[in-house]
Amino acid sequence: MPQPACDLSTALSRLDQLTNWERKPRGEMRVGLEPMLDLMHRLGDPHRSFRAIHVAGTKGKGSVCALTEAGLLQAGWRVGRYASPHVDRVNERVSVLGKEVEDDALAKAIMQVLDSYESAKEAATAGEDATWFDVITAAAFVVFRDAGLNWVVVEVGLGGRLDSTNVVFGEVAIVTNIGLEHTEILGTTREAIAREKVGILKTGATLATTLAAEDAAGRVLQQRADELGCDVLRTDLAGDATIAETNIALVGLVFDHLGRKGECVLEGEAKGQPIGPWLLQPDVVAKARLPGRMERFDFSLPPALRKGRETVPLMMDGAHVPFNIEAVLRDIARLSDVSGKCIALVALASDKDAPGFLAVLSRHASYAVFTEASGSGRAHTASELGEIWQSMGMAGDAEPDPHKALDLALEKASDGGGWILVTGSLYLVGALRNTVSGTIG
Repeated sequence: MPQPACDLSTALSRLDQLTNWERKPRGEMRVGLEPMLDLMHRLGDPHRSFRAIHVAGTKGKGSVCALTEAGLLQAGWRVGRYASPHVDRVNERVSVLGKEVEDDALAKAIMQVLDSYESAKEAATAGEDATWFDVITAAAFVVFRDAGLNWVVVEVGLGGRLDSTNVVFGEVAIVTNIGLEHTEILGTTREAIAREKVGILKTGATLATTLAAEDAAGRVLQQRADELGCDVLRTDLAGDATIAETNIALVGLVFDHLGRKGECVLEGEAKGQPIGPWLLQPDVVAKARLPGRMERFDFSLPPALRKGRETVPLMMDGAHVPFNIEAVLRDIARLSDVSGKCIALVALASDKDAPGFLAVLSRHASYAVFTEASGSGRAHTASELGEIWQSMGMAGDAEPDPHKALDLALEKASDGGGWILVTGSLYLVGALRNTVSGTIG
């Protein structure tokens, strides 16, 4: 039956009636693929209409997906990308041919999936338990099918084995890295988390990772690959490689593999050449930059705070685990145009390792302002974070309102000639990014 026209806000309002675990405590989270598989069946199995590269890992998933998408587009393929969470608007999650999905296409797909959800409720089948993330994921797959795409790069939402995205067959399964996160769902050791994330690997696929075979989590990945008879591709990088260098090397490894399997460039001067790392030229890498990942702004200071300069450098990165904030701060230290004291503006979800994260931050930041990512529903309070920080002998403030917290950070940075790092949460980045980008000097 033809779908009646509707705008995206109407579709999202209907969608928001469902449980959204991205914004709720996750200790009692429903896990399982049955609801998603039921929706897929009712929708004609849109997840089988394209070839997929599936990406899991603690950090770097989004950037690796964006790089993969940009390289395949450069090769002339019709490519989509599914990501989460979004920073500014939900359309960011669904990329078609390198652009955010149009409102009308996303609204139509959401309504179609929600109608299937209602049918599942009436029939009392597994789809009646579908969540917000199940539906938005299914809608993305409907969009990709309707756009006639060749390849889709699919980012895992949480974990891997039981994630809604795991209905796809990823010809290449990428596990970027493994750190402690979502421990109440995924397990309390890197090995346990690795078992969940490598759950995206299926018979007939190839695994690509940065993790060495002798690494504790890397051994888990290798064991699962051996059980399934899958080849494993590993990067070989120096220990001081930057985040960007690591991501490029991992995607280059995947492209080399695809080229060896016979995948070629479809158009342009290189038509017919095997796909390879050479696709990741600087202009392609630049197209793959995502909001809130090592994103730099020159924030205009209010006149009252201009003490010899009109702007303050401000970096935004959604790093939320200790090893990643360490890498972010290391890479920022290499930038010639960011210097002075670091004033950190931080929010962290309650399922993150706050003491570990702040211990790393304390070695680099001279002052911190703690806030709360509005609407996350599962955040450490600003005061909790402030107490941990002060117990480390560090100076800081606690301000629940992100915009007021930003004002405090600006005052501190202007006093000491420093720079600001907004970190710990992509929800915090999303809450402040429009304000920051609207006052670029």
